[in-house]
Amino acid sequence: MSLSAVIVDDEQLARDELAYLLKNADDVNVVAQGKNGLEAVNLIKEHNPDLVFLDVQMPGLDGFGVIKKLLDKKIPLPKIVFAPAFDQYAVKAFEVNAVDYLLKPFDKKRVTQAIQKARAKQDANDAPAERFETLVRMLESQKQPASKILLKTVGRMFLVDQKDICYAWIEDGVITVVTAGAAGMEGQSNCRTLEELLESLDQNLFWRAHRSYLVNINRIREVVPWFKSSYQLRMDDKKQTEIPVSRAQTKRLRELFGL
Repeated sequence: MSLSAVIVDDEQLARDELAYLLKNADDVNVVAQGKNGLEAVNLIKEHNPDLVFLDVQMPGLDGFGVIKKLLDKKIPLPKIVFAPAFDQYAVKAFEVNAVDYLLKPFDKKRVTQAIQKARAKQDANDAPAERFETLVRMLESQKQPASKILLKTVGRMFLVDQKDICYAWIEDGVITVVTAGAAGMEGQSNCRTLEELLESLDQNLFWRAHRSYLVNINRIREVVPWFKSSYQLRMDDKKQTEIPVSRAQTKRLRELFGL
């Protein structure tokens, strides 16, 4: 019986290499490829594959976040083969729960073994959800939130501390991030959506005040009353930018600042 498979990795070369090896494997059909965690969730929901080859370290939603989001959304879990370049502790964690793990660079023999393990678990009608929940809890307890994000400007790239981010906005599919203070800068994020960017940030610190804006709560300089009981946020960047608060988020604003 043929296995349907999805490959998710933020590196094009890694996806191509794995797709080539799977193309030459017996009865494996790659139905889709994705380059980040949010695409992984959507592709798994759309295709309901038997098997997913999943990278761990990806921008925005990482591999563990993918599994957690699938569980939260009650999307049936496929067999998962992690495909990272990872440390020894994580490998031991994978061995407890995942179908298999493939360390980069990929090896034809190991890919074949992973497929065989997936078939064996499929034949055994293995129910992975409870085991994956254990995996997610264990790894999240060890996981440290990223303290910096990468921003691109003309010809340069910078690592910026989360605490220095003032706000971000999206326009025509491009996310611009603005840092705080008189010496603040602007740069573009690799993330495709504000939801993806928020997944990579401290969600106790950042708030989606508007569908087009994400703000650092600690960088709000002033709450400005606007017409018809609406508000704007004057931010702590060098332009003191004013950002609208959507009507849907007005309640959250009042809770935050006791308005």
